[in-house]
Amino acid sequence: MKKSTIYRGMTHDGSARVLVIDSTAIVNQMIAYHNPSRTAAAALGRLLTATSLFGSMMGEKDETLTVGVHGDGVLGKLLAVSDYYGNVKGYVQNPEADVERKPSGKLDVGAAVGKGTLYVIRDDGVNPQPHIGTIELKTGEIAEDIAAYYAESEQIPTLCALGVLMGEEKGKSVCLAAGGVVVQLLPFADEGTVDQLEKNAEGLTRISECFYKGMTPKDVAQIATRGIPFDAFDEITVDYLCTCSRARMKANMKKLGKKELGEMLDEQEKEGKERSLEAVCQFCNKSYVFTEKDLLS
Repeated sequence: MKKSTIYRGMTHDGSARVLVIDSTAIVNQMIAYHNPSRTAAAALGRLLTATSLFGSMMGEKDETLTVGVHGDGVLGKLLAVSDYYGNVKGYVQNPEADVERKPSGKLDVGAAVGKGTLYVIRDDGVNPQPHIGTIELKTGEIAEDIAAYYAESEQIPTLCALGVLMGEEKGKSVCLAAGGVVVQLLPFADEGTVDQLEKNAEGLTRISECFYKGMTPKDVAQIATRGIPFDAFDEITVDYLCTCSRARMKANMKKLGKKELGEMLDEQEKEGKERSLEAVCQFCNKSYVFTEKDLLS
């Protein structure tokens, strides 16, 4: 499968930075792990796409970016986490939940997410208290909410366009194409450049269809910067990457304390099961089984 890539650059006059991702492979890996409904796949796929883009903007290699959506819709909580390189992982609380499509036939992500909050956590890996910002959801469609967060909480005018095109192959739901664009204005942006960027944004409303038609991140960046001198920085490969391990899961289980772990093991024994506990990673659904000796020694 073709890898997901991010194309990064800046307008020549330093007015704005532009990042574009083809996240099709990331979304399909998420689908393989979580087996979500089409609407859940679209919602989490959009969140993963945006989080990868913004994660790749971080300045230090130990930083992580977490973006969460807590809505009152059927999907429940959504969460995505990115590392410095733009690799992401995520989950949706109710992956099988779904809602009726819009009259236009499009997936109704906003209705599935509902009303609630979006929060962003920046953890530099050094300070004990990470930076946390929160806003009320505007639409639940993810892209508008992300753009609103950066405009309101970080005072950075931001265009965010996201898209996930779902389809079917061999009787299974798949992501046919997914991607996103982020344009962020920098201090003292030239008004002429800003005006042109706003005009160009009209060509980014169907971003998933751009990738479905075979366009590359570079092609899409050229739409976003049409008529504006643009300096490309690089193009990087990003993945859906879960970093769980047996050692990490064991350490997390032990945080519960011996008393609670002992009670959980006793309950297993009462039910006629072995005195062991299972932990399942919420990001990749990998299962780890720990014996009493593993947990209490």
